[in-house]
Order: sequence, then structure tokens, then C-alpha cells
Amino acid sequence: MTSAPLPSLVVVGSANVDVTAFVERLPTAGETVAGGRLARDLGGKGANQAVAAAKLGARVRMVGAVGDDADGAWTRSEMEKAGVDTTDLRTVDAATGTALIVVDATAENQIAVCQGANDHVRLDGVDFGDDDAVLLQLEIALSVVEEVAATAAGFIAVNAAPARRLPEKLLRRVDLFIVNETERDLLPELADARMVAVTYGAAGAALFRRGEEIARADGVPAEAVNTVGAGDAFCAALVLALRAGHSPFDALAAACAVGSAAVSHVSSQPPFEHLSRYLPEG
Repeated sequence: MTSAPLPSLVVVGSANVDVTAFVERLPTAGETVAGGRLARDLGGKGANQAVAAAKLGARVRMVGAVGDDADGAWTRSEMEKAGVDTTDLRTVDAATGTALIVVDATAENQIAVCQGANDHVRLDGVDFGDDDAVLLQLEIALSVVEEVAATAAGFIAVNAAPARRLPEKLLRRVDLFIVNETERDLLPELADARMVAVTYGAAGAALFRRGEEIARADGVPAEAVNTVGAGDAFCAALVLALRAGHSPFDALAAACAVGSAAVSHVSSQPPFEHLSRYLPEG
């Protein structure tokens, strides 16, 4: 099908190195589980979303921070290879953020995050164009998210994860919040938000406007290998599809298809085809 041009996207958020142990089952408290396989990948919600958006065909700029270390240089290099503009990815005097992840045979996971350089994300010298869509998450300081909302003139989407109390000014300004069903339950203030997308894992997703459901899409069956980056891929695809002018249902369906493609791959930043390939036919 012929695809509308994808918008320019600015992602403001976290960049981590994911150190992942793939094991048969998750350990219980105080338990050691042997027989794992170790992987080291790029991660962080911000970086995952930026890379996914670039691979889906958008022009993407990343605003964030990495450390003045080997992991920081590697992160920058890999993001640039994926097609992300890293001009506003700062290098700071701190360790690059790191996530320690355990994934079991059913793709369930446990994650511990060391913020590192992500605590130093700033908007110094960063400009937002009127036509830029901006996508943020809550793995960086809330004050930075509020500053973006106060300065960016275009479409703003916030993946409200990890869930935390949201200020009234942010609720009024943000065009789209994206949460999973657990996060939605923790954020009752989203009931009156302009638009809220809620993901339900394999069951798909729904889109609400001022609390009223306006679209729902089924999940796309997939053999799950790693669910860590699936939500981030969903966020990138949904924002791009909505801003490209697709209907709420088509945008949701495409985002669910992209999320399904993500869980089928071992990496938190898997390969994708152009977004148009994931849109419903017809």
C-alpha cells in the first residue's frame, strides 16, 4: 500500500546497555539459577524507541546522555548505524546507564536499572521544530519531561513508564499517553487525558479519548523470545502512524504488529521493515 510520509520524531529519554541473562526460569528471592546464556545489547526506553522509529523509516533525533566510557561510545555508534541523529545525545562525566535483565523460557523478565548518565539528561541547546513529534518516557527526570512539554510546540507523546504521579500541567499539555494496563491502574489521573493508548500484551491495545474508547486492535500471534523492547517498538510505531494521518484503528493495528515482531527477536532493538508493511491492508 502507498504510505503517507512519516513525521520527524524527536525522542527524549534514556539510553542504556542491556546485560541480559536468558535462563529456563526466573530466580526467586535469594536463589541462584544456573545454565544461563549472556547477551549484551543496547537498550533504555528512549534509545529503544528512537532506534525502532528510525528502522521503521522515520527521521529521528535522540536527546539523552551517555557516559564518557566505552559503553557510551558504543551506544552512540550503534544508534548512528541505525539511522538516529545523535547530535543532541550528550556525553557526560558518569557511567552509561545499565540495565541488568533476566529473561526466562516464556519471555517473562526481571529488570534492575542503574541510571548513570540518564540522570544528566538536559535540554541545553536543544530546539524543537513546530512539525516535530516528540516522544518521551519517565526513565529520566520528570523536570526534563515537564520542560519539554512547556517548550515544544508540536505533538507530544509520553510513555508513562515507569508509572509515577503526573503533574496537572503535563496532563493538560500532552497529546498522547501510552501505558500498559498495570500502569493505567496506577495512574487514575489519565482518565481525562486527551488521548491514552493502553496495551494488553498478547491481547492487543485500545485507544481512549477523554476516557472514551475510540479504537481497539487485536494482538498479532507470535512466538515470544524477549518482551523487553516490545512496548518501546509499539510506542514508536503508534506515534508515527498517528502523526502520518492513519486512523486510530489502523495506527493501533500497525503498532500491535510491530510489537509482535519485536517479541519474536532476541534483541531489545530488533530489525524492522518500513512502517507501511505493518499497516492493515485495504
